[in-house]
Amino acid sequence: MIKQPSAAKALAAAEFWQTPKDALYRALGSGPNGLSQVEADRRLAMFGANHADASQSRSVLRKLGQRVWNPLIAMLLAAALVSGLSGDVGSFVIIATVLSLSITLDIVQEHRAELTAEALRESVAIRADAVRDGKDVTVPVTALVPGDIVKLRVGDLIPADGIVLDAQELQINEALMTGEPFPAFKTDAPCSAASPAEATNALFAGTSTVGGSGRMLVVKTGGQTRFGAIAAALAANAPPTALEQGVHKLGLLILRLTLFLTLFVLLAHLVAQRAALESFLFAVALAVGLTPELLPMVMTVTLARGALRMADRNVIVKRLSAIHDLGAMDTLCVDKTGTLTEAKITLEAHVDPKGRPNDRVLSLAYLNGTFQAGVRSPLDDAILSARNGAIDGWVRLAEVPFDFERRCLSVLVAQNDEHILIAKGAPESILARCVAVGIDGLAHPLDAAWQQKMRDIQDQYARDGLRLLAVAVRSIPPGQQTIAVGDEADLTMIGFCVFADPPKQDAASAIEALTSLGITVKILSGDHGAVVSHVARSVGLQSDRIMTGVEISGLTDAALVARVDNIDLFARIDPDQKRRIIAALRHRHHVVGFMGDGVNDAPAIHAAHVGISVTGATEVARAAADLILLAPDLSVLAAGVREGRRTFANILKYVRMGTSSNFGNMLSMALASIVLPFLPLLPLQILLNNLIYDLSEIGIPFDEVDREDLAQPEAWNMASILRFTIIMGIVSSVFDVITFAVLLKLFEANAAQFQTGWFVESISTQILVIFIIRSRRMPWRANRPHTILVATSFGALIMGVGLALGPWGQLFGFTAPSAALVATIFAIAVTYLVCAEIAKRLAVSIL
Repeated sequence: MIKQPSAAKALAAAEFWQTPKDALYRALGSGPNGLSQVEADRRLAMFGANHADASQSRSVLRKLGQRVWNPLIAMLLAAALVSGLSGDVGSFVIIATVLSLSITLDIVQEHRAELTAEALRESVAIRADAVRDGKDVTVPVTALVPGDIVKLRVGDLIPADGIVLDAQELQINEALMTGEPFPAFKTDAPCSAASPAEATNALFAGTSTVGGSGRMLVVKTGGQTRFGAIAAALAANAPPTALEQGVHKLGLLILRLTLFLTLFVLLAHLVAQRAALESFLFAVALAVGLTPELLPMVMTVTLARGALRMADRNVIVKRLSAIHDLGAMDTLCVDKTGTLTEAKITLEAHVDPKGRPNDRVLSLAYLNGTFQAGVRSPLDDAILSARNGAIDGWVRLAEVPFDFERRCLSVLVAQNDEHILIAKGAPESILARCVAVGIDGLAHPLDAAWQQKMRDIQDQYARDGLRLLAVAVRSIPPGQQTIAVGDEADLTMIGFCVFADPPKQDAASAIEALTSLGITVKILSGDHGAVVSHVARSVGLQSDRIMTGVEISGLTDAALVARVDNIDLFARIDPDQKRRIIAALRHRHHVVGFMGDGVNDAPAIHAAHVGISVTGATEVARAAADLILLAPDLSVLAAGVREGRRTFANILKYVRMGTSSNFGNMLSMALASIVLPFLPLLPLQILLNNLIYDLSEIGIPFDEVDREDLAQPEAWNMASILRFTIIMGIVSSVFDVITFAVLLKLFEANAAQFQTGWFVESISTQILVIFIIRSRRMPWRANRPHTILVATSFGALIMGVGLALGPWGQLFGFTAPSAALVATIFAIAVTYLVCAEIAKRLAVSIL
């Protein structure tokens, strides 16, 4: 009888596949006859159902609370509340609507992640053949427990983690877990491998039987399996995206500026013995004026437009913020199989013992594959698809099936009076049975020189990541109708079939396009190091700096962080190690993307800033991804990166405009309010200014960007935003002071005239400066602004000036100024725009 603590203790010292079979039987309280039904039911109650249920979904209130906790969102909520209490219903409605839509869309998107574990559960087998009370019974997969014995046949999915008890030519497709397209041969022989991918006696939930049969001892079920660990990683909350991190930092920056300015004004007014209520309302209006109310809307519209443009390029966007993250991405990690390669084994060559192309090698391999009785491997399929010819009167007489000790398969074929034994298998196994090599129809003794030549050929192809299958023959007397293992001797080596999982046709050009955009590409694969290196070279990547899963398992997270930047390729790694690599790169402040298509890729897809999959990927990979490529053309990734950078450039335009213009005007207003005997603008006028200004920026998401904005990844940099804000804010404040002096000294304006004149100057400079800030270039050398941006900007300008100077001005406390004052104000605005261009170039050069 098993007890969970004792089983854990027994298996703690080593991986379960390293533990001898008898020791596992004892630790699991099982035996060759399996468990009794009573004991199985008891264990089911103890361990729980065998499914990867790791749901960590949260209530809607918790999701809402997490978002409200963001400093920027909290400030916008406060601004909405203040606007409503102060009578600015328009600002209240706009802010509340924008926040409601933004938060709702975000919560809906999160629901996608909670469905991923369900996709995992649905992808495993429904029922299994287990041994209970010494008899074969069919039970639901969910009812399997540690200690169960399960029978496996071709086509069965492995229902849990365990070891092989016995095997008859058992072949397992582990591509979804390891990334290797070739089938893994499993035996019941003890194994001391440290890596799961190299454990020849281990079976893992979610993989499938593609050849032979066998029995397994279940060791781990449910959430304890490697499959369950993947489900748990996917059900957990995803790490924050680059966009979320940037907006959070921006919110903290604006919060600090707002608190400093409003507290300074409030204290200064109280010290000067101004009216407390009026001072409070003025300080609150300043706080609202500093808040970028429309930032969520600008981001949503910009990202949504980017999603539509990417849909035209056959890319489905599941999470809007992924568009920004794709543009900010500086490191892309990709799985090899199915992402860079076709995930389809092909016959690359067929060569004789001298390494020369030889059609007889293919003809003999074709006969062997055609006449073998067992389940064909992907290697056999590649041979048969490479030669669709007739068998030219050959007939099958007998066969010696494949087994793991011999690692070869032989068939006896006949044509007229000619009987030939054709053997194919692992090169070392075939060569051990050969006594000669066949060259141009002549047999030469297999001496030391030829043996070295055979080793050289194998090494040459191995360095290129290719797999070899040796082919040898032996003449059999015409009267012999059967063959046995003993007949696999005195063979003549005919040559090798060479196999590869070829790179996709567009992989090299896609990698070149991505690297030209400043993106570092790394390969994360469960395949052999030589194969990964070969693929890397074939697509134009560096291949000399490689790290294996065994090395990673010996590193702490901190050590991995220290080394991850200097590694190009990661080979023989498991799903959790892929996740660790992604986490290490994020810790190095990289914006990381991951592209994969298998179950083994899902944790890394989930952990990356932007997870990418393809339309032919597994359901689990597609469910975990943020972007799905509908076309096999990888070059769409580069187009997506450019679209993401265009999106971020437009978001940054709003941020720079909002922070610099708002900060400059609010700073001027705060200082003026201390010096002047009246408020420079009434609270209602401040809110009106802020509302019209925000409306003018609605067209920013549609604007075009300059070529240099697409050349390199650009992430949120609060220091550069702050410097830009200070430089442009100071210029704005200087011209505000000039305006104050002109109004007071030259025109001797009263309170209403002052407020009217400064409102016109403020709204004019704030709106028109977008045509300066929107590009790093001079305005006449930049891309032409989009028609919508022109319309919203000048429409808002006409609205603001019309409200201040028109007949409705009295409703907001304005008064009609003289024509000379209006002309002077516009002259100041034009001069400001010239100086703003100079200041922008200074700010950009510092950045």
